[in-house]
Order: sequence, then structure tokens, then C-alpha cells
Amino acid sequence: MSVLTASWVDRRPGCRQCDQMGKVEETRDGVALTNLSQPLFDGAGATKRDLVNYLDAVRDRILPHLRERPLSVMRVRPGQPPFMQKNLPKYTPDWVPRTAVWAAASHREISYALCGDRRTLLWLANQRAVEFHPTLATVAALQCPTHLVLDLDPPEGAPFEVAVAAALLVRRALAGAGLAGAVKTSGAKGVHVFVPVAAEATAEELAAATRALALRAARLDPDLATTAFIREDRSGKVFIDSTRAGGATVVAAYSPRLRPGVPVSFPVPWDLLPSVTPTDFTIQTVPALVAAADPWADGMPTAQRLPADLIVEGRTIPVARVQAMQEGKRRARARRAAG
Repeated sequence: MSVLTASWVDRRPGCRQCDQMGKVEETRDGVALTNLSQPLFDGAGATKRDLVNYLDAVRDRILPHLRERPLSVMRVRPGQPPFMQKNLPKYTPDWVPRTAVWAAASHREISYALCGDRRTLLWLANQRAVEFHPTLATVAALQCPTHLVLDLDPPEGAPFEVAVAAALLVRRALAGAGLAGAVKTSGAKGVHVFVPVAAEATAEELAAATRALALRAARLDPDLATTAFIREDRSGKVFIDSTRAGGATVVAAYSPRLRPGVPVSFPVPWDLLPSVTPTDFTIQTVPALVAAADPWADGMPTAQRLPADLIVEGRTIPVARVQAMQEGKRRARARRAAG
């Protein structure tokens, strides 16, 4: 995160409802926008105004994919490292929609934003919310995610092409199971494959099917891809992450990322995936690309039923995080025994 840590200092007199407590430079839809000329973060090559303008320009594209989903955002304040915000701060205006979700890990309710309108989106932009991470389920059915997701994470320093190659393995595994998905760049170095699922699928069934598909894809080319959760066990291969299930979040299509140049997570047709790079899609280039259509909605298949055999197979595969935790404990015991 050190590359992204801001080196400038913000001034904060005045309104507590603004993250950057400076001069109001503009008002849109009743939202006071402040300090718009400041750099967004070190290496961004963009200002806070650029972020606000981008989100406002693509609001009709990004809002449908955020609406009615508990939202976490990645924010960056001047002089501080970026941080993930789940719980809305106390100074949040009353008009910002929200929902309370019980967090078992912290034994408390979290007040998540529900971003379904321009005004809320602009308020979050003024808070320097750069990344938007909605849940895979809506507030109407938090136990039933609407999409199965596989996250393709290439090893450090590997070219984007290896993530593309792994995504094509996932596509083959999906086809073998009678399923179809849509693909987007993560906006960082990887690729996300989304499969819309029928409403009756539970979180447990979806998680099991995700594990089975990840393993099937990795077995198609074990020299390229792996499902090993522990980083040192991946041997320079692309990690097919099957843990984006249940209450997990995934960065939304059209969301900016906290990376130099401010790239955007962007949908790409399968046949064009090998010919793009993540830097093709930034807050500067994307508004023109989505002015006439929503390629994420247009390219998304209809909701599909998960094959029963896929779920059964997945239930025999250990949950990656649990398996990694147990393996970590085993290795620690072995190290202690070895002195």
C-alpha cells in the first residue's frame, strides 16, 4: 500500500459530513463536493474531481450492479493508507440508504450503505470511495447469492495473458457442466468470471459448485493453474480462487481500482479477452465505451440452475480457507518439533 499512500495533507475546517473538510467547490444533486482539485492518491494521475466526474458519467451503468446490495468501499484519505469501509461513519447523512447486517465474526451489526441512486453515489465519491465492493446477494435474500464467481489471480510479475489463459480454462469447465458465464477484468492484474444462478440456489450449494468448477478448471492444465490457497504452494501458477461465495464481496463492474492510472474493472466479450489489457480501461476511457450500452448486463447469460452432480462433487472438496488454516497449524507444529 505504500505506493498509494498520499503524501499531501488535507485541511479540514467545517462540515463533518464531508470527508475532506475544505471549501465547497461545487454542488450536485444536493451533495456538497469539496477539494476537487486535490490528487486522488499518489500515482493516480487523477484528481478527486476526475473520480467524481467518472462516477457521475457512468452512474446509469454502475448503479444497477450496486442497487440493493450491502456495499463495502475502499477509501483513501490524504496522508493515510487506503482502507476498506463496511460500517457507515456516524456523520453519514440520514438520507443515505442503509441496511443492518449481523457480522458473526465481530458479534455486532454492521450498517452497510445501499447505493442505488445518483445522490448516494456522489456522496460516496466525495468521501473518496474509489472502489465499490457489493455483496453477491441482495438484501431481499442474503442467504442466496445471485452469482457464482471465480477470481483468477496470476502470480506476481506474470503477464495478464496467463490470467486470460486461466479464464479460458474456467470457460471450458463451465461448458462441460452445461453452464455459461460472463468475464471482466478485475481492474488490477486478474480476471473475474461471473455465472448468474437461479434464485433457489443456497449459499452452501453455490460454494460447493464453485469449488468443483475451480478444481475442474485447474485439472485441465495443472501446469498453468492451481486451487492452492496458500501462496507458497502455488509454484508460480494462476490461482483459481473459489472463496468468493456466501457473504463475500467482489469489486463491481465499472468500479475504479486503487492502482496507478485508476484502471476500471471492465466487462469484455470472451472472444476479445486475449486482445485487451487492464490498462485499456480507466476512468478516462470508460465513459465513452459505455455511453450507448451496458456491456456487463448485455453480456450476462440468463440465470442457470446448478447441476446436482456439481454440487455433490463440490461437497467432497475441502473449503480452501479452512484447509489452509489447518495446514498452517500442521506446518507450525512441524517447525516447532524440528526445533
